[in-house]
Amino acid sequence: MPICILGFASLCYNLLMEQKPLIETNPYLLDPEEFRKALIMSVASSTAIETGATIASIARMLEDGENAETLTPLQGSVR
Repeated sequence: MPICILGFASLCYNLLMEQKPLIETNPYLLDPEEFRKALIMSVASSTAIETGATIASIARMLEDGENAETLTPLQGSVR
């Protein structure tokens, strides 16, 4: 029974509190340059896992934008 009471209290608390987007409350996302670097590293590491390319080459491509060459999966890559 205490779980139900705690769950209800939590629900009421969350409904009464103003919800702000994470980008407004997370200090690591407030600096646009730091946010961009973190986003590039996140995308680069995920893409490296999927394609077999290196994180550095993917990060370089993302930083350079449209001027970078297209990545192709390595031989023996999972995909």
